[in-house]
Amino acid sequence: MPNAAAAEPIVQFRSDGLGLSPAAYARLIAEIAETRGIAEDEYSRSGVVAELEARLAALLGKEAAVFMPTGTLANHLALRLLARNGRRVLVQRESHLFNDEGDCAQQLSGLNLVPLAPGRATFTPAEVIAEINGPPEARVAVPVGAISIETPVRRMAGEAFDFEEMRRISGLAREHGIGLHLDGARLLIESVYTGITPAEYAALFDTVYVSLYKYLNAAAGAVLAGPRVLLDGLYHQRRMFGGGLPHVWPYAAVALHYLEGFAERFRDAAAASEKLCDALRDDPRVTVIRPPRATNVTIVQITGKAAQGLPERLLAHGVAIRPARRILPDGAEFALHANETILRRPIDETIRVFAEALG
Repeated sequence: MPNAAAAEPIVQFRSDGLGLSPAAYARLIAEIAETRGIAEDEYSRSGVVAELEARLAALLGKEAAVFMPTGTLANHLALRLLARNGRRVLVQRESHLFNDEGDCAQQLSGLNLVPLAPGRATFTPAEVIAEINGPPEARVAVPVGAISIETPVRRMAGEAFDFEEMRRISGLAREHGIGLHLDGARLLIESVYTGITPAEYAALFDTVYVSLYKYLNAAAGAVLAGPRVLLDGLYHQRRMFGGGLPHVWPYAAVALHYLEGFAERFRDAAAASEKLCDALRDDPRVTVIRPPRATNVTIVQITGKAAQGLPERLLAHGVAIRPARRILPDGAEFALHANETILRRPIDETIRVFAEALG
């Protein structure tokens, strides 16, 4: 990891990535330019962008990849490509696509999102079959054109979609000629926790998107990967939707930089986070919640006065957490997001800071 990033020693549990400041980002860009060089792109094509696309395509086991300025556009364009045999798209009720993308697929592409599994990360093959078959009294067939799966699911505190169910759903979709898209914004993180490689996940889908900013620390950006026959020429649609940015090398160069060795570093971060969780479990006022398919988000419930002002007390000692996500009758609930900043200090020191802040 470069010295530019190390200039910010704070340990933060607020996000999936380092949370680089503008000053640290600028120093890092200068360092990359001086040490390995940065080949400029032209309207989000060629140069370091092409290098990043090739690296991620290989990592995901896909033939091609295309830079996108946002994950919203990556998801949207993937569904436009895949929903060829029907305008209905099955999605999770708790997914980013259904809740946080401004109904773009409906408004701009005439797709009809059908939400499944409210309050759950995983929907089942039975739910998919029910939507494919439709109600028995239906007079008009309304075919399902695509299925989109997000994993891990941000709105479910980073819980992963059940992989065996994912495999079964993929098989069903193949049998029925239904397109498959993976919203894998945080897929590289999930892979660390499950031991399933990004390529093994991606093999179940036609297209897959990964984020460049959430944990690869670019200021913005995403990459959509898939078969060449689908993605060749996609930059035309990207530009049609306003996504053909003139220069995105500052994003691609940083993402490419942090992609190198990411899995190894995040495994170390996950191990350190588990040590912190074990220490917190020893405090009778603290309840640590990690479902069976949890990834890098841990829910911590704290009772009594220890919950009051906890973020401020931690920050005074260089540890940052988000404000309480919920106020409980006898305390508060916090979400701790593990990321590489936990490696900036010995974990025993971070554990001590938490212990002192809890009082």
